[in-house]
Amino acid sequence: MVDTKELELPDTTYVRDIENRVFQGIVLQSLAEIPGICPIEGNFIDSFLGRQEGVKGIHTEQDPESHSVSIKVDVNVAYGVSIPQKADEIQAKITEDVTKMTGLHVAQVHVVFKGLILPESQKKQNILQLDTKQCCNKPV
Repeated sequence: MVDTKELELPDTTYVRDIENRVFQGIVLQSLAEIPGICPIEGNFIDSFLGRQEGVKGIHTEQDPESHSVSIKVDVNVAYGVSIPQKADEIQAKITEDVTKMTGLHVAQVHVVFKGLILPESQKKQNILQLDTKQCCNKPV
């Protein structure tokens, strides 16, 4: 006979790996829904085709211990847009989308405003109504 107390099995461990590209795709989609900003140039298609590792201007770091992720996003902002309000909007949208899609806690969303898109560029492309897929203006 076998004593069942000697056969203690360890608890099942569930592992969920999410690649950085997944987080970058979620962040890009979130940014596409926010008017008045554009991600830094460098394009998702190049990274998707393997010509560039990751998406330029979107950096993620996962902490498997706490089941959380920290995100840093570089963006350009249209002239006349309130930077504090836009930062709040970006942070809230990214946090909501990443949490909803991955189930992970978003520990931090660090938004870095890298450039300013001048009114002349806005008129050419009507930046305040464009999504990030169409935003190709050079910042100052």
